[in-house]
Amino acid sequence: MLDQAREVCPTTTRRMSREGALLVDVRERNEIDRLAFDVPDFVIMPMSEFERRYSELPRDRDLVMVCQIGVRSLKATYFLMYQGYTQVANMEGGIAKWVRKGFPVKVDAAATAAPAASSCCNSGSSAGSACSDTSASSATAACCGASASNSAACC
Repeated sequence: MLDQAREVCPTTTRRMSREGALLVDVRERNEIDRLAFDVPDFVIMPMSEFERRYSELPRDRDLVMVCQIGVRSLKATYFLMYQGYTQVANMEGGIAKWVRKGFPVKVDAAATAAPAASSCCNSGSSAGSACSDTSASSATAACCGASASNSAACC
């Protein structure tokens, strides 16, 4: 039986990145083309390629798995743990929470004209059904509320 996956907030992820951790973005390439992490060292390994390519990831370095809201990256984290990776964590809240924190991203100018789909309340997220509107405060409450572990220091 696997241990519970380690989850870190965007603030911790940013610090870990500065200290040498590798961010592994498992979103699909079209998602990354619209909105990407602006950090010096990250790998794009979409979930559609992940099982085939995971062995390219180093085992001797901290890995932080990331995606849009943290669901796909959590699956990837558990997959790596099952494969024997020990220095792996999931960034809870994904790039949506990273953006809300004001951390650096690269944005496609054409995508900024479209309605933002980066909040936790977008369709397709399991948290989305609990949101009554898409204001920043309700998104923060839904993603950073009591159900999120260690959320007080991250939100």
